[in-house]
Amino acid sequence: MKILVINPGATSTKIAVFEEEQQLFKLGIDHSAEELNRFERVIDQADYRQNAILSAVTEAGYQLEDFDAVCGRGGLYRPIPSGTYAVNDQVMHDVETAPYGEHPSNLGAYLAKKLGDMVGIPAFFVDPVCVDEMTEIAHYTGFAEFRRLCQFHALNHKSIGRKAAGELGKKYEDVNLIVCHLGGGVSVGAHQHGRVVDVCNVKDEGSMGMDRAGGLPVNQLISYCFSGKSKDEVKKIFGRRAGMLSYLGTTDFRVICAKVVEGDPQYVEAYQALVYQLSKDIGAMAAVLHFDVDAIVYTGGMAYEQFFCDDITAYVGKIAPVIRLPGEEEMRSLAEGALRVLHGQQEASVY
Repeated sequence: MKILVINPGATSTKIAVFEEEQQLFKLGIDHSAEELNRFERVIDQADYRQNAILSAVTEAGYQLEDFDAVCGRGGLYRPIPSGTYAVNDQVMHDVETAPYGEHPSNLGAYLAKKLGDMVGIPAFFVDPVCVDEMTEIAHYTGFAEFRRLCQFHALNHKSIGRKAAGELGKKYEDVNLIVCHLGGGVSVGAHQHGRVVDVCNVKDEGSMGMDRAGGLPVNQLISYCFSGKSKDEVKKIFGRRAGMLSYLGTTDFRVICAKVVEGDPQYVEAYQALVYQLSKDIGAMAAVLHFDVDAIVYTGGMAYEQFFCDDITAYVGKIAPVIRLPGEEEMRSLAEGALRVLHGQQEASVY
C-alpha cells in the first residue's frame, strides 16, 4: 500500500510518500507571507496549496494514480473520539465554514479529499487536535456557563502512547499512561486504557509553553483584558507572546538550555518554573488515573534534552517509570493511521 500524506502548516505544506511503513519521500513546500497574505481565509488557500502539492508530487516522479489513499492532518473540527476518519461531505463543509476556528491544519483533510477524488482513491484524516475523549466530569469548570475544551497534540499523543505501550510489552488499550508532549506548545494527558480521559488544553490550561501562557490567575487576567487592549491583542499576546518568550525573549529551547548550563540566573529561574509547572500537570493527571500509572512518557522536541527530562523526573519519578521518546513523527503517524484501515485492522470512523 502506498500513501500520500499531507500536513499543512502556517508557512509550509509538508508532504510525504509511504509504502507501507517505509518513508520513500518527504518534502516541505514553503509558502511566503506575501503569497499567503493574498488569501483572506484559510479555505481560500486550498487551490494554491493543491497546485503546489501536485507540482511537487509530479516533480518527485509520482502520479496520483500511484497511491492507494491520501491522508491529511486533521484540524479544528467538532469534538470527536480518536481514530482514522474517512473524509466526508460534513468534514468538507466544516472546513469551508470553519465553525470551530480557522487554522491551516483544517486543510489537511480537505486537500486529501480533493486529491483523492481526482483518481478515485479514499481520503482520511487521523487524530486531529479536536479529539475529545474526556469524561463529562472532566469538562466541568468552576462556572456553569463555561465548559473545558479538549484541544491538544492528539496525533503525537496517540502515536507515542502506542509506542510506549509496546515498550512495556502491552497493548495501548491495556495500559495507563501520562503522556507529556513537550514542544513549542505543551500538553500533558491522562491515557486510560486507550482513551485520553483528561488533558491540559494546550491553549488555555496547565504549564506555560515557549510562547503560550497556559493557565493564568483569573483576577489578574480580567484586569489585563480591561486595560485598554482589544480582544484580538489579548489573544495574540497570550497565544504567541507569552510563556518563556515573555520571560526570556526567545522561544528557542536549545538557547534556553545552553544559558541554563552556563548558569545565567534569569534563564535558570524561568527554566525551573517551566519544570515546576509541567511537574504539577503530571501530578494532576496521576490523580485522574488514581495513581495507577504504568509509565510517564516524554515526547516532542524538548524531550531531546536529557537533563530537562531528568529535572522533571526528579519531581514525579516516584509516580511511575519514565519512558523518553523524543521528537514527533506526524507524517508517519498519519500514514500508520491510514494503513490500519486499509489493512482491515480497524474500520474508518464516521465524522
